[in-house]
Amino acid sequence: MSDYILVLDEGTTSTRAMLFASDGVLVASAQEELTQHYPRSGWVEHDATEIWAKTLECAMEVIPKAGGAACVAAIGITNQRETVVAWDKYSGEPLTRAIVWQDRRTEPFCAELRAAGHEAEVQRRTGLLLDPYFSGTKMRWMLDNVPEVRAAADKGTLAFGTVESWLMFKLTGGDHVTDASNASRTLLMELAGAGFDHGLCDLFGVPHSALPGVVDMSGELGLTAEGLFGRRIPITGLAGDQQAATIGQACLAPGETKATFGTGAFVLTNQGSTIPQSQNRMLGTVLCQIAGQRSYAIEGSVFVAGSLVQWLRDSLGIVDVASQTEELARSIPSSGGVTIVPALSGLGAPHWNADARGVITGLSFSSGKAELARAALEAMAHQTYDLAQAFAADGAPWGTLRIDGGMAANDWMAQDLADMLGLTVERPGFVETTALGAAMLAAAGAGLYTDLDTAAQAMRGDLTAFSPAMDDDVRQERLTRWRAALAAA
Repeated sequence: MSDYILVLDEGTTSTRAMLFASDGVLVASAQEELTQHYPRSGWVEHDATEIWAKTLECAMEVIPKAGGAACVAAIGITNQRETVVAWDKYSGEPLTRAIVWQDRRTEPFCAELRAAGHEAEVQRRTGLLLDPYFSGTKMRWMLDNVPEVRAAADKGTLAFGTVESWLMFKLTGGDHVTDASNASRTLLMELAGAGFDHGLCDLFGVPHSALPGVVDMSGELGLTAEGLFGRRIPITGLAGDQQAATIGQACLAPGETKATFGTGAFVLTNQGSTIPQSQNRMLGTVLCQIAGQRSYAIEGSVFVAGSLVQWLRDSLGIVDVASQTEELARSIPSSGGVTIVPALSGLGAPHWNADARGVITGLSFSSGKAELARAALEAMAHQTYDLAQAFAADGAPWGTLRIDGGMAANDWMAQDLADMLGLTVERPGFVETTALGAAMLAAAGAGLYTDLDTAAQAMRGDLTAFSPAMDDDVRQERLTRWRAALAAA
């Protein structure tokens, strides 16, 4: 019976193939790490050929566990957003390394556009700010600095796309499409527009002809190429990772909010059919598009979350594995005044300072591994608190917060979030809701469920709740230290 969903989950540090049963239970998975290339300070690159090869390898590993391709009803894809791939439409080969969402090389171009007075109009139309985070400026940099990209543009053979677009091209044997959620992260599409905008493309210097077509996030979106898996499997779900996680948390009604703690931290609040217009430097983004109908979300993006723990592990040797941070945090009553501002690649929302750099304050001879580990986890709640204040100022206060992502498995951090926010924090039993959301979209798109709401309710698992229990004076002392450290960053 063809009722399995194959999800290709394209993260920043790894690629995974995850096989879900139609009730949302994970049946099998395979994972491969992706090489991180850092050619200069602030630059982050991936090899698009490696992404495709390892994705295919992972898919080939799990498909037999479903009983073969004949038992896979559909494929869903979710991806690291804003990462840009440039390739030749005819050869199908990348023209340069992909520029990853964390990359900051385009800040000078963003500064030029801000100085010229373009940011207010760009934000009004796209919901985004002029920041290196977003895809459009990365495309322009490739055109200006990579001769192969410019030559392909001149010949009319250039294809630009985010990671899901690259995989759709490779999986289908040539379809050049992107979904509405990823398109809304490029600076090149109006939130109210059906496709990429010619005027915005002109502003950023990106040829409209090199961009993919914009499609729905659920439905008949493509078929895998003949001979790839032994059967042409429908691709019926596409979503950027944070939109997928929001759907995976069943935040499908206006006002419902989720926070994903992965490499970065990303909070989205469902705004229904209302196009967000933030006055507090939050982002507006497409949450979902099905049958041409869109819902939107207001979003706050923090650049460094799990990658801070990775840095403590790999660069400082504070922990051997990430899970040790919880044990260390519990081993002491406080951080001893140590505060970390994890601006290792600038500050995201609501500050949006690309030049900010990480700061550790309050160090003394009594500071050790435990204090640094605890301060790192506390930084997650501090950053989230700043977002909560900005969301509330934009008229989108949080009632509860649903959390997911790899860091959400840390009970100490989940409780600290509840304490600092003064809110109930809910965590699903299956924290990899990004992949689950892609599975929900694909299941609905393949007709396994009548609609996305039905799929979400059927496939969502149990929840664990964390209630606030921190004294207000403790909270205020933490926030005072955080604000002082933030000023130093």
